[in-house]
Amino acid sequence: MAQVIPIDRAARRPARCQAQTVEGRRCRNAAKANGFCAVHQPPPAPEKVGPFTGEQVQEVLDFVFRRLTGDYEIDEFGFDRELTEKVMLPMLRPMHRQYWRVRWKGLGNVPSRGGALLVGNHAGTVPVDALVLKFGLLDVHPAHRHVRLLAADLAFRMPFVSEVARKIGSTLACEEDAHRLLQNGELVNVMPEGYKGVGKGWKNRYKLQRFGRGGFVETALRAGVPIIPVAIVGSEEIYPMIYNVKLLARLGGFPYFPITPFFPWLGPLGAIPLPSRWIIEFGEPISTDDYPDDAWQDAMLRFELTDRIRDTIQQMLYRNLIERKSTFL
Repeated sequence: MAQVIPIDRAARRPARCQAQTVEGRRCRNAAKANGFCAVHQPPPAPEKVGPFTGEQVQEVLDFVFRRLTGDYEIDEFGFDRELTEKVMLPMLRPMHRQYWRVRWKGLGNVPSRGGALLVGNHAGTVPVDALVLKFGLLDVHPAHRHVRLLAADLAFRMPFVSEVARKIGSTLACEEDAHRLLQNGELVNVMPEGYKGVGKGWKNRYKLQRFGRGGFVETALRAGVPIIPVAIVGSEEIYPMIYNVKLLARLGGFPYFPITPFFPWLGPLGAIPLPSRWIIEFGEPISTDDYPDDAWQDAMLRFELTDRIRDTIQQMLYRNLIERKSTFL
């Protein structure tokens, strides 16, 4: 007599789909080999070209095509927004995030829209602080705003540097250009110390030099935009200048010729900036709305506001130096 072996019905039942319906219940459809039914199949994995996704490769190819065909926009000052955001920012982002480990304070004082004049201290032998301010603010500010730098004429007389400066939105430090940018609702950065600040010796570090005759105050008053004091701690230590060879500076047409503990003694290695720890603070905006329309013509008011802003930045520097405690750690 043959023996009858019962068959487990559950073993013959196909597995159910692992997905959930919009009501939060388990899908009752039969699953395919990957555990999901035909309705709930996950999207296919993106194609890859080496370590990059197909979408990333296509984006790069589209960018290169636009550059080669000239299908991109620049403004009247030569600012190339796409190049700045797609190429320059990724290249320079590690500068403020990993190398100098910038700590940002008072970002809420920088408006998300509308014109404003950022007035900061200037130092470091090489004007790297302006680049850190520009690309750092573009990276970390909630509105990812571009800062239009006002640069000295030397930047526009140097090969390659002049082209890059224009592409990233810099323009000549003159009242006419600054006024137009502010009226267009741009963030504009000026560092009134100029070469006196960026080229000052090590013994004068974090001691603000003269802020000129208040030209930047006049510009802000005419445009009716707020003035935001900016204090940058950390830039003084990247190239500690211990001596200025004035003869070489005159021969080369430079405002100064720096000697540091590492340059020119170590050759190209001496040109590597030191990894100091930075703090960049944006102070309370100084409104210009309460002044009459012709206030920019008042010389005493310009001098008063210039001294007030300079003193504010100096006190911010001293406070953040105490807070930083360690220069490099």
